Amino acid sequence: MVNFKFSRKNQVAIGLGILILLIDFYFFFGKIFFVPVIAVAVTTAWLPFWLGIFAENKRQKEIETRFPDFVRNLTGAIKSGMPASQAVINVADTDYGSLTPFVKKFSNQIEWAIPFHKAFLSFGMETGNTVIRRAIATMIQAEQAGGNIEDVLIAITDSLIEIKKIKEERKSGIHAQIMQSYVIFFVFIGIMVLIQNLLIPYMSNFGAEQTTALGIAGQASGGLNLDAPLDFTSPASLISSFSLWVVSLKGIFLLLALIQGFFAGIVLGKLAEGDMTSGLKHSLIMMTLAFMAMSLAQSI
Repeated sequence: MVNFKFSRKNQVAIGLGILILLIDFYFFFGKIFFVPVIAVAVTTAWLPFWLGIFAENKRQKEIETRFPDFVRNLTGAIKSGMPASQAVINVADTDYGSLTPFVKKFSNQIEWAIPFHKAFLSFGMETGNTVIRRAIATMIQAEQAGGNIEDVLIAITDSLIEIKKIKEERKSGIHAQIMQSYVIFFVFIGIMVLIQNLLIPYMSNFGAEQTTALGIAGQASGGLNLDAPLDFTSPASLISSFSLWVVSLKGIFLLLALIQGFFAGIVLGKLAEGDMTSGLKHSLIMMTLAFMAMSLAQSI
C-alpha cells in the first residue's frame, strides 16, 4: 500500500502547475496551444504523486524479489545448527536491497527477546507485501501443525522462486504485445484525427453544397454539432458551454480517445504484471498523449 505524503516536492509541483496554467490563460487564451498547455499544467501538478506510486511499486517488487534470498540464507543458517532466532541475527548483516531495513528491524526485535513467530509476523506486516505476508503466515501455520521449520522454509523459497519465474516469463512474453498495443493506440489516435479534421469537415461541406444546389433550407450538417467552444467568461458560462462541448463531435472524439487510452493501459498492466495498478502507468501515458494530440488537432 502506498503512503501518500504531501511533501515539499508535491507542493512545488502543484505551484508550478498553477503557474503554467496562469501563463497559459494570459498568453495562449483563444490560441492553438491553449488546451494542450492545460494538459501540460495538470501533468506537471500530479506527476510527483504518480512517480511516488511507481517508485513504491518498484520497491515492492524488489522486496518480493529479495525475500527468497533472505529465506534461503535463513534456512542455511538453521541447517548449520543455529536456533531460528540466532539464525535471523546471523543473516541480518547481509545486503538485501530494499528488504534490508525490515530484516534489520526483525533482527533487533529478536535481540529484544520478542518471540520469533511474533517478530516474523511483524516483519511481514512491515514490508506491506501481500506475497510475503501470505508466505510467512503459511510457514508459521505449517510449523505449528507439526512441520519442520527447515522443510517449510525450503518449500516457501521454492514456491516464491517459481512465482518469480512465472512473472518474468509472462512479462518477457508480453513485451512484444505491449509495443504492438502502443503502435495500435497511436494508429487509432491518427485515424481519429484524420476523421475529425478531414473527413467530417469534408462531408459537412459536401452536404452544404448539395443542400445549396437543391435549394433546400436547413442546416448543412443535418443538426450535427461539430464544435462547441468553451466560454471562460464566467463559471456559469463555462459549465453551460462544457455541457454542449461534451455532446459535440470534438468532445465525443476526445472522450473516446481518453477512454481508449485508460482501458488499454489497464489491460496492458494486467497482462504484463498481473496488477491493475501497474497498468495505470500505461494509462496515464496514453491518456496524456491522447489529450494533447486530440486537443492540438482540434485547435488547428
